Amino acid sequence: MGKTTNRQGRTEQGDGSDKTHSPLDSDLSYSEAQTALELALAQLQANDLPVETMAELYQRARGYADRCEQLLNQVEQSINLWDPEQSETAPRPLES
Repeated sequence: MGKTTNRQGRTEQGDGSDKTHSPLDSDLSYSEAQTALELALAQLQANDLPVETMAELYQRARGYADRCEQLLNQVEQSINLWDPEQSETAPRPLES
């Protein structure tokens, strides 16, 4: 019985049980993490959630936001700076 991950970031076991999937440990793409974050935020806006559920949902949302930030940072670091007026110098990685 294998595991699959659905778009909400939940890992589903073949035996019918499911566990919260940690977005930080996952291979979620930016768009998957953003969609999961939006869904979590929409659920948090519901007025009828128990406090415990809100806390868990908040932690998941924070993880999705962190994953998005991590991916954006990776893209930012891979961007090359290049000054077209100094054609003799090769593009260099962006430094923070």
